[in-house]
Amino acid sequence: MSKQCICGSSQLFDACCGPLLSGEKKAPTAERLMRSRFSAFATGNREYLLQTWDPNTVPDSLELDPDITFESLQIVDTHRGGLFDDQGVVEFIARYDHDGTKGSQHERSFFRRLNGAWVYTSGIVNT
Repeated sequence: MSKQCICGSSQLFDACCGPLLSGEKKAPTAERLMRSRFSAFATGNREYLLQTWDPNTVPDSLELDPDITFESLQIVDTHRGGLFDDQGVVEFIARYDHDGTKGSQHERSFFRRLNGAWVYTSGIVNT
């Protein structure tokens, strides 16, 4: 039985981020890609993160910290990134626990459509 999706959409994982992480479907919007990437961080799906990263900005390596437990995602704002857009911005707050210490990351992420699929380009972390 499927659980609630960790991305905060209030849908079940198998109907939300699950098909994106498995490669069965592509994210239709920048926000959906952002949500699925959060789920990928939460589930340790390094390959999905690399596959959905813009080839112009993807890092040479990506190590995920196994001591971080992602707890929730809040979408603060979106700008463009819809079904008919080629670029979009998603501002979010990701909350996590790192070895018993609560933390959050507040970021504006930039996305573009590449060969019909959304990719993460870069982000600016708010401090």
